[in-house]
Amino acid sequence: MQYVATFHTHLSAMLTCQALQDHAVDARMSPVPRALSSSCGTCVRYEAADPCRGLLDADLEAVYEEQNGSYRLLFSGDSH
Repeated sequence: MQYVATFHTHLSAMLTCQALQDHAVDARMSPVPRALSSSCGTCVRYEAADPCRGLLDADLEAVYEEQNGSYRLLFSGDSH
């Protein structure tokens, strides 16, 4: 599955990307897609069997499942 995680700060995006990569998850930082909003403008795109909730920084805004160019909200940071 393809996921997009958005964050309130750039630092949180960097910490999450590193944590995912440290656990052998294919992850990279990129600009937030126009269809989504984010406070910092940086997201982490990653591919994994599940959303990897335990590896996401506490300053998470939201996680979306990406499929064929569309996004489905899975959870927000408030429910993390």
